[in-house]
Amino acid sequence: MDFLYHSIIGMGLLAASPYLMFRAATDPDFRQDLRERLAGADGAPELKNCVWVHASSVGEVRAAKILLAKLAKDLPDLPTALSAFTPTGFEEAKKFPDVAAFRLPPDFPYWTHPLVDKLQPRALVLIEAELWPGLLRYCRKRGIPVVLVNGRITERSHRRYSRCKFLFRWLSEGIVLFSARTQNDAKRFADLGVPESKIRVTGNLKFDATAGGDGASSLAHKAYAPPTLAFGSTRPGDEEIILDAIQRLREEFPEWRYILAPRHVWRCAEVEQMIRERGLNFSLSSRLNKSAGKTASLILVDAMGELESWYAQSDVAFVGGGFRPEHGGQNILEPAVYGQPVIFGQHMQNFEEEALALREAGGGLQLDSPEDLYPTLQRLLSDPEERSVRGSRAEAAVKIRRGAAERNLELIQNILRTGAA
Repeated sequence: MDFLYHSIIGMGLLAASPYLMFRAATDPDFRQDLRERLAGADGAPELKNCVWVHASSVGEVRAAKILLAKLAKDLPDLPTALSAFTPTGFEEAKKFPDVAAFRLPPDFPYWTHPLVDKLQPRALVLIEAELWPGLLRYCRKRGIPVVLVNGRITERSHRRYSRCKFLFRWLSEGIVLFSARTQNDAKRFADLGVPESKIRVTGNLKFDATAGGDGASSLAHKAYAPPTLAFGSTRPGDEEIILDAIQRLREEFPEWRYILAPRHVWRCAEVEQMIRERGLNFSLSSRLNKSAGKTASLILVDAMGELESWYAQSDVAFVGGGFRPEHGGQNILEPAVYGQPVIFGQHMQNFEEEALALREAGGGLQLDSPEDLYPTLQRLLSDPEERSVRGSRAEAAVKIRRGAAERNLELIQNILRTGAA
């Protein structure tokens, strides 16, 4: 099975090489991304006997950083490394002091074996659903314990794996501990053949990873900002509906400021064209100064790492990715912790627990259809009391569910001591 998997990956890389070479020759950003990915062991730090944590994108990296901070506090002499899969995740990982960050290379022995041999980790910690068969199999061969933290498996993934449970067992047999976010995730893992002795339910790290603090910084931002409606992490299919709503809302609520932040910065040119076609005046966030930022009525966020600061200034937030099932939602906790009502679409399978928590608390409003966006926003912008009540409930729903980091830290420390769950 291992030989078959690596043969498929090898042939896939070989078939894709002309395209990759062409993109690298014509696109400087892609060339840089490819260079980082293919660096492999050369891009990794010299850290033997470290705890290696791997996350995918920004949200998972932030969750990993909470875990690493607690690990550094309890075991200050333990070296740690953090790898990421996406470019945005890598940029976020590099911001964390005292943790060596690098890009995870393709899951092929040419890159992964030298990487593992160089790091010689005491344990590999995977965040959420980052299951790389080749890497996991080699860690098993080397006797390196692997822990899945904040483990989740969607209903869709569960159905897919259920058709070939042997494949999931082969993929995951090197994992010594599945630390699941919810009882539903735990049941799905067990149904796929994971022994119950390997499964724990520890809660969702992303509730710990949200910023916000005690709300003082958010209140300070809002005291000097106009009333603000933020549309964050938007995906294809979201912006048309959002811009239609903004056109109508600006006529009724001209004193409000509207923030539009696509999930991927490279889509800004496409979104900018949509805005121009509607004849809307707007400013790019990268070209704002402090005074202009207070007067611009529509701001398109075209730089990475800015969304959280806009959420801190907003009074109502819509989080994209939920209008189409193929996207599965985005992180709705990021604005919730700043004490504002959060609106999101129907398809939230990647954030089921978060959606349920906000919805049940009364801090989240899940739309049955995209057509409900405008009337929902109109009601909230017209009613400051409802905004305040729902915002307080959203913030409380996040804070009351914190604690997963401590529970996972205990499990990891036990594995470092014993090598087993």
